[in-house]
Amino acid sequence: MTRRLRIALFMPAVAGFAALLLWAAVGLPSFGHYRGPYGLVLDRVVVPERHTANVVNATTFDVRGFDTMGEELILFTAVAGVVLLLRAPVARRAHDRDDGAAAGDAVRMVTGSFVGAGVLVGLWLVAFGFVTPGGGFQGGVAVAAGALLLYVAAGHRPWRRAFGDEAVLDPLEALGAGGFVVIGIAALVSGYPFLTNLVGGGVTGTLESGGTAAFVNWATGLEVAAANLVLFSEFLREYVVPLGAGRVDR
Repeated sequence: MTRRLRIALFMPAVAGFAALLLWAAVGLPSFGHYRGPYGLVLDRVVVPERHTANVVNATTFDVRGFDTMGEELILFTAVAGVVLLLRAPVARRAHDRDDGAAAGDAVRMVTGSFVGAGVLVGLWLVAFGFVTPGGGFQGGVAVAAGALLLYVAAGHRPWRRAFGDEAVLDPLEALGAGGFVVIGIAALVSGYPFLTNLVGGGVTGTLESGGTAAFVNWATGLEVAAANLVLFSEFLREYVVPLGAGRVDR
């Protein structure tokens, strides 16, 4: 398929999508004018029933946990598809060269000092997802972003040794995605509806709040962090490192 044909197929599709997006935006209610009762009901019942201070996260991982599982599996599938598109044939792959750190000394020093802080903030966002704003999706992205700073500070080879080993990342991503499903199946085996809380609500405002949903939250954080690191690893290996080593033929 030629480039001109791809563009010809793409333009009608993007024009149709833009028209639908504009139609949806025009039909939105004015800012501050909430029409539906769903959010109002949840705001009243989630804290006493679910013992979680963060109503948004409780809605995501408990009230509508089945929908969230679908979103997590969409991410899992999307990462697998993007990795397949990024991955070159074995014969064309560049060797794992250490391209060094392209940034200056000041940037390397600052980014290096923030690697641990970034990962720690991400873990905090996951852990306190039912107490303060945060959760598995946000925390997982923050963990991966903090880990990526090591590439900026030290180059590809140190980053790959610390965070980019696909033999470790792939099972972790699968464990996060599968863990969500296993927790739901455990409720079914116990005779309850899918993803029913089996361990009680815990204490509101503490790390013990959320019950089974807290495990779902951690499974999501693990999957999101591993998925982003898989993408970083594949992109750096296939495109950034070869270009840094003088491979400009792509």
